[in-house]
Amino acid sequence: MPIERGRDWGEPGGLGPEGVLVGSDAEARAVIEEARRANRPLPELGLLGGDLCRTLGGRGDAGAIRSPQAWRFEVDLGSVLLDGRIFWFCSHLVARRRGWAGEALVAMNASWWGSWNLGPKAHPGDGLLDISHGRMPMGDRLKARSRVRSGAHLPHPGVRYRRTAAFQTVLEQPVMVELDHKPVMRAGNLSIRMEPAALTVVV
Repeated sequence: MPIERGRDWGEPGGLGPEGVLVGSDAEARAVIEEARRANRPLPELGLLGGDLCRTLGGRGDAGAIRSPQAWRFEVDLGSVLLDGRIFWFCSHLVARRRGWAGEALVAMNASWWGSWNLGPKAHPGDGLLDISHGRMPMGDRLKARSRVRSGAHLPHPGVRYRRTAAFQTVLEQPVMVELDHKPVMRAGNLSIRMEPAALTVVV
């Protein structure tokens, strides 16, 4: 279930015997993609690294992650149609040109994109994506780089921000779309939605 105000989230418990250890968001996405395309249930994932792990306070301890001292979460899963082709992501979608020039789109389920806090209000269990869509002039992009590590790059008049379970747009020109740090394809038509509590992860 999505989180509710005033309720604790997660529960103690280690990764099950059929769970899969992953060291990055890209590894997690590969496991998710393989299961979905084979029409199999998603396995539990033990997070040893990556932006979702960091967002959840994970320490990357492989021994502790199978112990009763570990912590289990039901997290949301993002899906996106890119020009009609479906893909999934656990932490974030980033559609941009080199250097963030021109129109860009960011959809955050986790707070972090590497060392950048691109989703300071994002929560992987609230059923919503944090969407930032727009463009910044070069001078503003340079200024934003100094603030993005703390999540202080927003608000900006050229970027529309919203929290939503679904979002659709047609970009002015196709750009490379990156899912969980892996470039997947150039696309111009994006239809994104959130699957609440679709994935169990352990940290």
